[in-house]
Amino acid sequence: MIAIVTGMIATYGVGGVVWDYGQYAIGLERLGFDVYYLEDTGWQTYDPRKGMYGEDGSYGAAYLERSLASISPTLGSRWRFRNMDGTAYGLGEEEFGEVLAGADLFLNVSGSTLLRDEYMRCKRKVLIETDPGWNHFRNFPRWDANPGWQGAHGYREHDLFFTYAERMGKSDCVLPDMGLSWHPTRPPVIVDRWCSEPPGDTWTTVMTWQTYAGQMEYRGVTYGTKEIEFAKIEQTPSRIGARLQLAVGGLEPPRERLRTLGWSVIDSEEISRTPEDYRHYIQRSRGEFSVAKNVYVATRSGWFSCRSTCYLAAGRPVVIQDTGFSDLIPVGTGIVAFSNPEQALAGLTDVERNYTEHQEAAQELARTHFSSEVVLGDLLERVGL
Repeated sequence: MIAIVTGMIATYGVGGVVWDYGQYAIGLERLGFDVYYLEDTGWQTYDPRKGMYGEDGSYGAAYLERSLASISPTLGSRWRFRNMDGTAYGLGEEEFGEVLAGADLFLNVSGSTLLRDEYMRCKRKVLIETDPGWNHFRNFPRWDANPGWQGAHGYREHDLFFTYAERMGKSDCVLPDMGLSWHPTRPPVIVDRWCSEPPGDTWTTVMTWQTYAGQMEYRGVTYGTKEIEFAKIEQTPSRIGARLQLAVGGLEPPRERLRTLGWSVIDSEEISRTPEDYRHYIQRSRGEFSVAKNVYVATRSGWFSCRSTCYLAAGRPVVIQDTGFSDLIPVGTGIVAFSNPEQALAGLTDVERNYTEHQEAAQELARTHFSSEVVLGDLLERVGL
């Protein structure tokens, strides 16, 4: 069987993004699929050498080729990237056309790839919605208002719909279903690609400050991103002896102010230049201590981080802000959920006191709730494969 996995690796060439999409591809390979990677966002690509987005896709294409080859030799030769100007890299049009004609699964992760006419031939076009709120309040309404953007088909033209908003439909989750039938899903992790490394003495996270320009509004309520929630835990370094570090990027993060509050602060791009850099950063951490985007928390979406699954697989406990996932996933050991500063502090303290127990539980949770076999096995069953 043939599967096509889409992503944004060339668009935003950093190591964390490689794993976000690459673990879908590797997971499907391990389940017996011939997997091909496709990227066609219709938008600009980021060049970290210049620190800016632009229309030249050559850097992104080279980064994509290197990165895929580093995580899977097979994927290293099975990819196609179409830049916004129409220039294509990787597999040629004719060869990839044959792949499209025979594909059993078109997995549009994050809805990142435009549904052009030639992609519509694929059986089982599956949308994986990974950014609840931003999509439901901003992107989906824009598509509905302009469904033929760049001559592509709209998001509604997928055959099946999955979302990381596992609590959608609950009475306290305000996310609209857009009139579609959604299946809950989670980010998959390839458990044996992650392991603990020394020194393991610093709690870390990788975050973007102000992911979106401006805020979103839905039914008179305004929603934002992580910086809003971070204010709730910013005093934590002064309240605990543990070492806390932020690898942060985005729109003008207040690095100096954060340092005065006791945080160690580094540039997120420095630790995520390659997939290996990103993996080592997580594996050398003591665990993850982080908030979630305000929109995930305020909507009680049930969203869980693809980054946090990597910490778990590496045997690194996570103390993370609850988005409602505690209704669905066992918490307390390995995963410690918090909703206020006192709970965050208590969670860190408990993990430090019983670290080995939390390490073992973290890996077990990765295996039983987030492994690619579990997550993708469930998805394939739902789509009829």
